[in-house]
Formats: sequence, structure tokens, C-alpha cells
Amino acid sequence: MTATTQAPTGFEPLDPAIREQYDRDGFVVIKGALPEEDRAYFENAVDRIYAEEEAADRRRPDKSIHVMGWLHKDPRFPELLTWPTTFPYIWGTMGWNIYTHHNHIDVNPPKDEPPFWNWHQDGYRQNSDIDMDVRPMFMTKICYALTDLSEPGYGNTKVIPGSHKSNTLAGRPEKPGDPIIEPEGAVEVCLEPGDAFIFDRRIWHSRSMNKSERIRKLMFIGYTYRWIRPLDEDVADQDSEWFKNLSPLHQQLLGYGPDHASFWGIKQSGWIDDEIPLRAELKERGLLDRAIPFLR
Repeated sequence: MTATTQAPTGFEPLDPAIREQYDRDGFVVIKGALPEEDRAYFENAVDRIYAEEEAADRRRPDKSIHVMGWLHKDPRFPELLTWPTTFPYIWGTMGWNIYTHHNHIDVNPPKDEPPFWNWHQDGYRQNSDIDMDVRPMFMTKICYALTDLSEPGYGNTKVIPGSHKSNTLAGRPEKPGDPIIEPEGAVEVCLEPGDAFIFDRRIWHSRSMNKSERIRKLMFIGYTYRWIRPLDEDVADQDSEWFKNLSPLHQQLLGYGPDHASFWGIKQSGWIDDEIPLRAELKERGLLDRAIPFLR
């Protein structure tokens, strides 16, 4: 983002160099995204969710959890949808006709046993149903690190920079027990507590093995276009008082639209661009840019 002496608002225009880096590498690290007080708050909230999963016997055999659709589980979680230090990286690379359709909390204790080869692109059927070179982006994901991932071996996410522009990745073993060959160019994304990184859902990535004595705790929020429908169940009960008390912008980012056509920005009388809360916000702030198609 451009330098500023004022506290970030979440509506600072994205530095074109960052947009170019994101297009080239498929990911960008955001240092100090969560101030320590906020990081500690969200870690405590995630610990509470972990305890709930443990009490309900929903942990995986390795005692890890992967909880989807979690934004309604704490009063402050919706703040992350427009978090001031990270939100510019979302609308600045995707535009204004967006919402969150897929979110997960991952908590991974140390594990000695190496996992099966787990390199993948997010999107599942998007990677099978759309056969073209290169596939469309469709989703940007942001990952918040709540614990120390500052060195390799802490269960860091591994990525292959630039691989979002390739539909295939060689090396997948045919069966368990076959030799696991690390893909060429793979790096572990190292994050201090409170750091974040955004990544193109097409980038080939994998969780590395947590060889430390630390517990890995991450929050993931996935943003997509409003004409793609949710992956998570029960993201938000739109009839609840909790949802009705949110701002129109947060309601948009949780999937609200008055009708199906609005997700495409249209209705019978024509375009409704200026009725979309995020576009209206960007327009009021002078942040629309006709030179960037998704910010027109």
C-alpha cells in the first residue's frame, strides 16, 4: 500500500507494484497485519472454538481441527472482512463485486508422521469443469497467522511462486509409500504472529509438517465474486439480529443480495453498480479507476 502517517482505513489504493508482484508470484506477505492486542484476542477466540470442537469430539485423529464457516462464532470476527491493513489487498486485486464464500480455521498440533503428498490448487471442481489454459482466478484467500511461523518446520504453508499460471504439477505419488519428491521451487511462507498473506487460489500450495513443539493456528478468509455461490454452510443467518445489525458492506461481504440478479450487478431496469455497497464506498472515496477493469 502507499505510505501514510495516518492509521489505515482499509480503503488505501493498492500500490501498482504490489499488484504486479501478486500477478507475478501469486501471493503477497503482509507484515504486522494484526496488532498484538487484536492478534491475542483472535487467538483466544480460536482457542475457544478448538475447545468446543474437542468437547464435541470433532477433532481429527491427529487432534487438529479444520472448522469452516466460522465468522459468526465471535462478535469481532466480521471485522476481519474489512480489516484495515489487509482489505486493500482484496478489493485492490479483485474489485468491488465480491463477498466471502469460504472460510476456515486450522489448528494443527505438532506431528511427527509426514503427510501424503498434499500439493493442490483450491477450488476443486473449478479446476475440472473449466478446461482452459490458464484457468480463471475466481478466488483470493487471506491467511492470518496467530502463532509463530517465522521459521521453516513450524507447519508453514508451502507455495511455488508463479505456479498459479500452470494447470498441472508433476510429482504426485501414485500410492502411499511411493517416494515423495518436493516440487521444484517450493518455499515455506514464514510469518511472525500477526502477519498475513494473500494468495491466488490457483497457486500450488501445501501445508508442511509441523516439526516444532508449537501449535499452528491460522484463520483463512476466501473472497470470490458474488455470482459464485457459497461453499460453506451456515456462513450467516441473514434473518438473525446479528446479521441485521451489521453494516451494508459487511452484509454484502457475507453474501447478502436483494435478489439473484443483483449478484451480477443487474436488474430489469438496468445496471445497479452504484447500489453495491463496496462499489459505492470506493466511488465516494474516489478509488474507482477505469484503467483497471475490475475497479471501473
